[in-house]
Amino acid sequence: MDFSVPSLDDLLGTFVPIAVYWIYSGIYVMLGDLTQYRLHTKAEEDKRNVVSKRSVVKGVLVQQAFQISVSLLLFTAVSGRGAAAGVPLPQQPSSLTVILLQFMVAMVVMDTWQYFMHRFMHVNKFLYRHVHSKHHTLVVPYAFGALYNHPLEGLILDTVGGALSFLVSGMTPRTAIFFFSFATMKTVDDHCGLWLPGNILHLLFNNNSAYHDIHHQLYGTKYNFSQPFFITWDKILGTHMPYTLEKREEGGFEARPTPALKKIN
Repeated sequence: MDFSVPSLDDLLGTFVPIAVYWIYSGIYVMLGDLTQYRLHTKAEEDKRNVVSKRSVVKGVLVQQAFQISVSLLLFTAVSGRGAAAGVPLPQQPSSLTVILLQFMVAMVVMDTWQYFMHRFMHVNKFLYRHVHSKHHTLVVPYAFGALYNHPLEGLILDTVGGALSFLVSGMTPRTAIFFFSFATMKTVDDHCGLWLPGNILHLLFNNNSAYHDIHHQLYGTKYNFSQPFFITWDKILGTHMPYTLEKREEGGFEARPTPALKKIN
């Protein structure tokens, strides 16, 4: 396989999404408790989460180190292969239409990969116990814990899923800067633990913080596997758990499964 020196777009496509992760999740931290918009109380977060926030930060940084290595390898390998064949990668798509099409293809590929790999990690008891359960130690999710995973899970779900999205969609490293930054923001938002009024991501996607919060609860671990964009595979394969968003008397909201499903479980 031929490799080339990373271009500026290669470097930006690797490091900008990581910067976006910490900046976007940092904004949520700076907003404070926001009791009136929380899906769980602060007391519940402190009681039910069995891992310290210090450990979460360390775990995310480990995953991002793997992400950097694989991303640079992927970008330089693809660029080098194209250059060796005399067809270097274009630095930008020809039109906005192409970019939007590549975004859609990448979103479908990422959703498909993550649904089946995520579900498999729940079905396979060994993988759940030794790999995926690490992410579920955050019963009450928060923004900068979005990528708190076992390194193997981070490699399989996020890094490989991202690589497939990049390759299948045919996007350039420059387009990848925007796509992976957007995917990162969506993942952080899904784990923010808040239901904020006017959140445009909640308006655009049914797969949101409340939808994913259901999955993090004990009664929802066999449902709502879809991530990070659509709920299509959950709907098709019968793993969709509908919910209602109810106001709590003490402030904030609670995502509650519909009564019919709650009885079943």
